[in-house]
Amino acid sequence: MSIQTTIKQQATPPSPLAGRLATQSLLFALGEGAFMAGSAVFFTKIVGLTPAQVGLGLTIAGIAAFLAAYPMGRLVDRIGPKRCWTISSLGQASMFAVWPFIDSFQGYLAMAIVMEVIGTLGGTAHGAYTVDVLPPGERVKSRAYMYSALNVGFTLGSGLGTIPLAFESLTLLQLVPFFTAAAFVVNAFAVTRLPNASHDNKTVEERKAKVPGPGPMRNVGWLATEFFTGVLWTNQVILNLVIPLWLVDKTDAPWAVLGLLFGTNTVMCIFLPMAAARGIKDITTALRAIRVSTVFFIVSCVVTLSTHETVGWATIVLFFLGHVTLTGAELYLSAASWTFEAELMDPRRRGEYQGASELSGTLGRVWAPAAFTFLAMNWGAWGWLTIAGIITVAAAALHPATGVARRFLEKHVPPDVLADASAGDAEDEAPPVPPPSMLEDPALPATLD
Repeated sequence: MSIQTTIKQQATPPSPLAGRLATQSLLFALGEGAFMAGSAVFFTKIVGLTPAQVGLGLTIAGIAAFLAAYPMGRLVDRIGPKRCWTISSLGQASMFAVWPFIDSFQGYLAMAIVMEVIGTLGGTAHGAYTVDVLPPGERVKSRAYMYSALNVGFTLGSGLGTIPLAFESLTLLQLVPFFTAAAFVVNAFAVTRLPNASHDNKTVEERKAKVPGPGPMRNVGWLATEFFTGVLWTNQVILNLVIPLWLVDKTDAPWAVLGLLFGTNTVMCIFLPMAAARGIKDITTALRAIRVSTVFFIVSCVVTLSTHETVGWATIVLFFLGHVTLTGAELYLSAASWTFEAELMDPRRRGEYQGASELSGTLGRVWAPAAFTFLAMNWGAWGWLTIAGIITVAAAALHPATGVARRFLEKHVPPDVLADASAGDAEDEAPPVPPPSMLEDPALPATLD
C-alpha cells in the first residue's frame, strides 16, 4: 500500500455525518487555537493582569466548571444535546467578543467563570450528541476521524494566532477574539442544521419525565472507570509540562528541541488516530488498547529518565523516542475512552453520565501537575518509575471497574435499551443507511463545543 493511498484513507470520513462532525471539530479548534496561542500575551498586555492573577482566575474558573459539570449534564438530558450545544456555542461566541473590552481582574474572573461553565455545557452536550447520533459500529472510527480534524484545526489556529505575536502587534492581537467569536457563531448556526439525536426528538414531556432506576452517581463502576481513565489522561501533563521542564533543567538538549517534540505529537495525532482505533469495538478490545497504551507510557518514562545521563545527539534521539511512545499512549487511550463512553453509559441518561464523567475524571487528573512535577524533578529516575507505577496501577484497576459498570447497567437498564449502548456486534453488520437529512450539506461546518 502506497503512502498516498494511506493518506487518502485517513482523509476519508467513515460516513457523511462523520465528515460534518469532523469539520465542526476543525472549525472549533481553529477558533480556539487562534485565541489560545496568544492568550498569555493578551491577558497580561491587553487586559493588564499579572501572571499570578491569570493563574488564579483559571483555577477558580476550573473549580466552577467542576461544580457545574453534573448539573450541566442533567440539563443536557432535559433540553436535548443539540439545543444545549447550540446555546453553548452562541454563549462562547458572545464571551469571546467581549474579551477586548475587559480591563480588570474582576472582569477577567467573571468572564473566565462564565466561559468555563458555558464550555462545560457544550462539552457535555457534544459528547452526548455524538454517542447518541452515530451508529454503534461507526462511533470509534468517527471519533478518531474527528480527533484528527481537531488536531488539524488547533495546528492551523495556532499558526494564525502567532501572526500578531510575530509582529508584536497588540492591535492585531485584539482582533483575534473577534475571529474566534465569528468561528463559534458559524458553528452554532451549523449545529442547527445537523440531524437530531434521539434525545432531541423527544417531546418536552418525555424529556421532563423521570427515568426509572438509579443514575450515574450511584454507578460506582462508572465513576471508578472515569476516575482511572482520568489518571491515565495525565499523560498530557507529562507531555505538556513535565517533559519540557525536565529537558530544560535536567538535560543538555537544546531548548529548540521542544518545538520538534510538540510538532511530532501534532503530526501523529493528525494521521494516526484511525489506525490506533482499528479493531477497537467493545470493552474487551478497549481494555486491550489500555494495556498497549500503558506499555507505551512505561517505555516513555524509562526512555525519558535516561536522558539525564546522556549527551549530545543521544539525548535528542531519546527525547524523540520518548515523545513518540508517549503519543502512542495518548492515541490508544483515546480510542479506548471513546468505547467506554459508548458502552458504559445508560442511553437514556447520556448527558447525566457525561456530567458525572467530568466530575470523576477531573478528580483523577487534577492532582497530577504538582505531583508529577515534584516526582520527576526531585526524585529523578525513581520519580519517573513512580509515575510509571501510578499509571500501571490505574490501568490494572480499570479492568474490574469496567466490569462493575457494565453489570450495573445490565441490572438497572432494560435489555432493549441497553442494546443501543453496545457496538460489539455492530462491526460485522452492514452499516445503516442514514436518512436524507444526514446527507444534506456534507461540507457544512459545525462546532465541537
